[in-house]
Amino acid sequence: MRPGAYLLAITVLATTGVIAEPDLMRFEPEQIIAWPTVKFAGQTVYSLQDAQAAGASHAAVRAACDSATASGLILERQIDLEVTPIVEWHWRIDSVYSDLDERSKRGDDYPARVYVVAQRWPQWRSRVISYVWSNAQPVGSDWPNAFAGQFRMLAVRSGSEGLGQWHSERRDVRADFRALHGIDLDTIDALAIMTDCDNAGQSTTAWYGPIRWLSGP
Repeated sequence: MRPGAYLLAITVLATTGVIAEPDLMRFEPEQIIAWPTVKFAGQTVYSLQDAQAAGASHAAVRAACDSATASGLILERQIDLEVTPIVEWHWRIDSVYSDLDERSKRGDDYPARVYVVAQRWPQWRSRVISYVWSNAQPVGSDWPNAFAGQFRMLAVRSGSEGLGQWHSERRDVRADFRALHGIDLDTIDALAIMTDCDNAGQSTTAWYGPIRWLSGP
């Protein structure tokens, strides 16, 4: 998947958002499934699953990636990081990809990603952090995306440990932009999820639960 194209799509979408009030900063799977879709290679199949099917106490967005697909769901909204700098999400994956160099163009596939986007003009000045469930990179490691230097990849989880189980994650987005991009942001402009397998040529299923923005740890 070419993140340059992904960034261009986000550029178009993330131009009309408004800052939401802090008490509206929770997105349920029923809302996430309605986010606009951006397609690249075929289409990852996103569907809303009930709690029993998702194996959790909440509904979930199921992402089924079959061999050569890549698409994501994008929320176009400006988030005030001075008020809500912490993003929390819930996810689960059923398998990782094997024999991929994730730092190379041929290996740029992940069973699950959560993107945060700081839109700037011209486009090359935009900055993105992609929180990934890595196939093999160590947890906590980060690296520039092989296609676009504006993207920084950060391994929140890695490998087969915890497969088939739900996990909750929290990241201080403002602090991560300082650390990874060297910029101090007041806002970001878009939030997205994606499961892709077009480079790997393998299949996986991922699940995404509620996402919310918080004022502190």
